[in-house]
Amino acid sequence: MWAVVDRIEGTRVVLELEDGDVIEIASKHLPPGAVAGSVVRITVSLDPDKEQELRRRWEKLRGKRSG
Repeated sequence: MWAVVDRIEGTRVVLELEDGDVIEIASKHLPPGAVAGSVVRITVSLDPDKEQELRRRWEKLRGKRSG
């Protein structure tokens, strides 16, 4: 999907998505050179390996707190 950089406000960026929805992200996630009016591509994907790692970590912490 793509989005237009609507505005950059310090460390925050407002993006208007191709369907008209608006989201806000940290400016550190913008590619170098992006300014208001730039078109950026956004990709979202699953990461099953990271998910399992985080689940194991959470279960370990949960076990410690309840035991």
